Amino acid sequence: MSGTGPETLTDERIVVLVLRGETALFRELVKRHQRRVFFTGMRFFRNEDDARDFTQEVLVKAYAGLAGFRGDSRFGSWLLRIAYNHAINVKKCARDVAGIEGEYLESAYPGPEALLGRAETVGALSAAVAALPEQYRICIDFYFFLGLSYDEISGITEFPVNTIKSNVFRAKRMLRDALRGSAAEEYHEM
Repeated sequence: MSGTGPETLTDERIVVLVLRGETALFRELVKRHQRRVFFTGMRFFRNEDDARDFTQEVLVKAYAGLAGFRGDSRFGSWLLRIAYNHAINVKKCARDVAGIEGEYLESAYPGPEALLGRAETVGALSAAVAALPEQYRICIDFYFFLGLSYDEISGITEFPVNTIKSNVFRAKRMLRDALRGSAAEEYHEM
């Protein structure tokens, strides 16, 4: 590699270099994308320990399957597709065995100092999002919290774009209704 650092390379270029044997560069991809994978794990498992394990499993899967990245989409979207599929499979297996229950951990948000003035709003919003039907929650999470486009969400979930638009619209309406009269009623991003 030339004298420039890995932080100047695109994800796609790093993939090519990793596949050519510069495997240490995969750390740069991990650094860039692990927070989004962890966030996805939190949204599915609602537990930091499980989300950490999930993140590690997804990154190992991505590394093992890196040759399968064709560049048809951004690397980040490809990685989130792996994360989404893995989460669905893990949840399906867990449901078959024992079922999944749990409370949403507010730790997916900034610590108490940062939430001091917004604790009630965040709590109400978190509870409302957690109560959404799963397919709506997934679309809202990817669209608002991860900033993905409808096309990117479609590539990850395999839901048609119109279904995603409809899910986001319905989820926003459900959130408005659920937040009416709460501290989060004025939350304008929804």
